[in-house]
Amino acid sequence: MTALPEYERLEATGLWRPDATAQRREVIVSFGDATLAITEAQGLQTVAHWSIAAAERQNPGRMPALYRPGPDAMELLELDDPSLVAAIEKVHAGLNARRPRPGRLRGALLGGALALVLALAVFWLPGELKRHTAAVLPPSARAEIGAAALADLARLTGPPCGGEAEARALDVLSARVFPGQPVRIVVLPQALAEARQLPGRIVAVGAPLLEDHETADVLAGYLLAERLRATADEPLARLLDWVGLRATFGLLTAGRLPDGALAGYGETLLAAEPAPVAPAALIAAFEAAGLAVAPYAGALAALGRPEAADLAARDPFREGVPPAPALPDSDWVLLQDICAR
Repeated sequence: MTALPEYERLEATGLWRPDATAQRREVIVSFGDATLAITEAQGLQTVAHWSIAAAERQNPGRMPALYRPGPDAMELLELDDPSLVAAIEKVHAGLNARRPRPGRLRGALLGGALALVLALAVFWLPGELKRHTAAVLPPSARAEIGAAALADLARLTGPPCGGEAEARALDVLSARVFPGQPVRIVVLPQALAEARQLPGRIVAVGAPLLEDHETADVLAGYLLAERLRATADEPLARLLDWVGLRATFGLLTAGRLPDGALAGYGETLLAAEPAPVAPAALIAAFEAAGLAVAPYAGALAALGRPEAADLAARDPFREGVPPAPALPDSDWVLLQDICAR
């Protein structure tokens, strides 16, 4: 038997010497199951047994092939028979294929780690940085950012309307709609059709929400809907998405956004379509605030909004004594002309 099943017996002549100083001798080399048997050509006396696996070729790719039985061995075997050389090389190729490749594994692991780092940098790090920044930012910094966002919005709508008396009336409404966590409500004269909550607990509303309705309950409905949107998608997180990763990192490290970071944010606020609010959540918010849904639903119906009928039908105060309005009449009359003064 031989190491390769396609050969029942494989022999060839070669030249062998036991050390560097000895004369080369003609020998017969027999390819066995695991060894090369080297026998004198004349006397048939075996002079050496080499492990096929351990035999090292000294001149890869050239003929005649030169082999040693190991890295430190002095013996040298010279073979010029292509079949025998090919058989030895085939055994070596099979052994090399099964041998572990630490470098290849290390390269694969390194490549995988690099791909993971890149994926984290692209997909995970930006979102995590924004979430962390939003979580650790103090109220004073939030208020500063909200004021800057309001200033950029006012560049397009005109400055907020009203004086001290109107501000007090808006504070009463804020306490009704945002119990326990009142916000600052500011009224802008034009361009803003609904409500937009900004960082720093600021809510901007358009003057038409005050001028075009007979009751403050309509404005309260828009404020409640925006409160639910801000709960689901925090205004500061939306703003950080807009300013980008570099400005967010600057805010985290320096405590403030770079100069000019919010330039143009007002256009985004005006162009953004308000996200839909789940009717059940909105009805629950009206009920918790003790406000009737019907005035708000009627305002939506006038705009052709499809959810208006469902909201009106589910008004918890549809029957019985209606609740108190969101504001006393005197405060509401004062606010209806807030941008006319």
